[in-house]
Amino acid sequence: MTDIDITSTSEEGFVTRSRIGDFELTIDATDQEGPNPNATLVADYASCYIPAFRVGGQQRDYDDLGKIEIDAEADLDDDDDLEAIRFHIKVEADVPEDDLDDIVARGEDICHVHSALREELRADITAEANAF
Repeated sequence: MTDIDITSTSEEGFVTRSRIGDFELTIDATDQEGPNPNATLVADYASCYIPAFRVGGQQRDYDDLGKIEIDAEADLDDDDDLEAIRFHIKVEADVPEDDLDDIVARGEDICHVHSALREELRADITAEANAF
């Protein structure tokens, strides 16, 4: 049994349209019709990490972290392969630094994309409480 079923199609050029359930995602290696695959991977990583961070907060009795925002950066090597990813997380709630560090670590343990990446590509994460 399959858990995820996606159909990706490229009619020509470097644009790929993926059908994911009722949704369509356009990815373009040239950044013309959509974001490129590397940018999409970094955005997917951040989009997975935010709910994992929230669950980590709930596990530390922070049920309402408020607004959470990730400023993500990535470096590419000479072959345009992802070489490094960095997240700076801004959290609306006022969370003591020790608890914030623990929530960051719990988020890493929970995030499925984090687990799927090779260790040297996992994001270097910093967090800032009371940020908004």
